[in-house]
Formats: sequence, C-alpha cells, structure tokens
Amino acid sequence: MNFFEGTVLGLVQGLTEFLPVSSSAHLRITAALAGWDDPGAAFTAVTQIGTETAVLIYFRKDIARIVRAWALSWTRREMRKDTDARVGWLVILGTIPIGLLGVTFQDAVEGPFRDLRLIATTLIVLGLILGGADWYASKGRPRGRHSLPRPRKTLPDLSVRDGVLYGLAQSAALIPGVSRSGATISGGLLLGYTREAAARYSFLLAMPAVLASGVFELKSIDGDGAEVSWGPTILATIVAFATGYAAIAWFLRYISTRSFAPFVLYRVALGLLLLALLAGGAISADAGAPAD
Repeated sequence: MNFFEGTVLGLVQGLTEFLPVSSSAHLRITAALAGWDDPGAAFTAVTQIGTETAVLIYFRKDIARIVRAWALSWTRREMRKDTDARVGWLVILGTIPIGLLGVTFQDAVEGPFRDLRLIATTLIVLGLILGGADWYASKGRPRGRHSLPRPRKTLPDLSVRDGVLYGLAQSAALIPGVSRSGATISGGLLLGYTREAAARYSFLLAMPAVLASGVFELKSIDGDGAEVSWGPTILATIVAFATGYAAIAWFLRYISTRSFAPFVLYRVALGLLLLALLAGGAISADAGAPAD
C-alpha cells in the first residue's frame, strides 16, 4: 500500500464508519475495484482508532459525564440508578458479546468473511432489515380513531435486556457488509428507541470494542507477512479522523428529521451492483486477497 491508497482508504473509512453502510465493506470494495491489494482486517481495525477518536472528541462532555457517574456508582449506592452510570455499565455489558465472538472467529473475520459474495449479500440483507426497522419506528404504530402514538424510548429507558440485545446486534458487524452502526441502530429501532437515541448509543457502544480491536491489531502492521506498512496506515488514520468527525455531525443532524431510506436504497443498489460485477467476471470474489 502506498500513500495515495492510504489517503483514499482513510477518506472512505471516515465517510462510511458512522453511516449504516459498512466501512469495512467499502474499504474491501474500493480496493477490489481499484485493483489494489485487500488492505485487510488489521488495517480496518487500526484506522478505526481515528474514527473512534473523533467520537471521543465529539461526545467528550457526554463521555466525561458517563465515566464520572459510572466511577461514583462503585462506592455510592444511590448513583447506580443514575442514567449516565447505567449507560456506562451497559456499554461494558454490551461489549462482551463482540469481544468473545471476535476472538473466537478471528480467523474467519480476517479470511472467509472478506469474500465479496458474502459482503454483497450482507449489504442487501442488512439494508432490508434497516428499512424494516425504520418503517417500524416511524409507521408501525397502532392506528385507529382513538389510538395514541406509541412513545419511543430514549437513553434513560435503557435496560439490562436492551443492553445485551444491543451488544448482540453489534456482534453481527464482525461480518464486513453488515455495518456496526447499521446493526445496532436497527436493533435499537426494533427495541423501540428513537432514531437519535439508537444512533447515539450505537456510537458510544462501539468505542470500547473498536479501540480495543485497533490496539490489538497494531502488531499486525508492518510485521512479518503484513499487508500494509506504518506510513500509509498512519496517514489513513489521520484522514479517517478528520472526515469521521464531520460525518458524525452531519449524520446526527440528518436523522433528526429524516428517515434511513436513502441508506437502505444505497445498500441494496451497491449489493446488487457488486453481485452483477461478480457474475459478469469483472471482479473475483477474492480480488486483492493475499496468495496462500
């Protein structure tokens, strides 16, 4: 990987990490279409340190408040009912599933899961699930002359059950094409949360797992048999941070008044296009993958 490729892939990572379209799928597809080597799961994990740093800065006040309340809940019993303290505990709880599954299926995540046929399929399937969840959140409510709109939940309504289910939804993002934000936001919408609450919690929930994964994969950069080197990876991480910060601000403003329909259509269209290219022989399912 050279510095130009690193810049392009860092831009792709930053623009797609927080949108429900799968950044890992876009990195894989971009490299395949450009005729570059697959940057690999390690590169994706490390550049996500940049996007998660953007989350830390953007939500710094919320994070500081949550960490403080969580720490106080260790010694002050009354703080355990505090919303921020509960969010802190549930973020930890929700991180356990993806941590366990990530370690268990590490070889698959770095190998077979990067097959472009699987990525195309998950883009379409999760896109349809996101569309159904969004419809349920906005239209799927009791109708009738005397019916009342079903109130949507917000972060203060988080429960242990919801925290576990959010964590299981996030685990699906181990497969490129699913999308971490897409899976957790879909789960949140189906659990009855507002779009804003589902997206905000999705960002908070991702931080421990993504940062831990990025730090763990640092050893895979520029080592024996490594697919990428430090220079382009550092540049990509910096670019991902800058574009990721802008993407967070835009995305939260967008979903406050609009639906996820454009992302659903985009995912399905991209998945179908990818399947067509694979069927026509324009690219192969393992394009850019290192030789055994």
